[in-house]
Amino acid sequence: MQQKTYYPKASEIERKWYVVDANGQNLGRLATRIAHVLLGKHKPTFTPGVEMGDYVVVVNAGSLTVTGTRTHSRLDTKFYYRVSGYPGGIKSISLRDQLKQYPDRALRDAVWGMLPHNRMGRSLLKRLKVYAGPSHPHGANQPEELK
Repeated sequence: MQQKTYYPKASEIERKWYVVDANGQNLGRLATRIAHVLLGKHKPTFTPGVEMGDYVVVVNAGSLTVTGTRTHSRLDTKFYYRVSGYPGGIKSISLRDQLKQYPDRALRDAVWGMLPHNRMGRSLLKRLKVYAGPSHPHGANQPEELK
């Protein structure tokens, strides 16, 4: 007897909205939970290569914590780089400054590092909504708390 592989159709995929309060949570641990939900690995019908994931809304991203000792804090040793393409056009910002100025970018970059770096990963990242403060405009979607 031949076993058939289950492949979900687009009409069978049900998407939920989850909200996560990032207040006092560790950056890496939170990013792994978010990537898990975005990929849809928490569902019993998970299929690799199929966008089964849900939407995730993160509030209070400005109050994330980072591990590290007092002498070698990750806030001061981790840097984000971008290059303009011109000579001398490299810009760097520390994690401490990134969390101060653009708290949503630090979490978005951490989640992006845990997603596939292809077309599917880029579309999954669009389902992540990150806000520095405690409020978000997605109340109409009735997001439930992510356990």
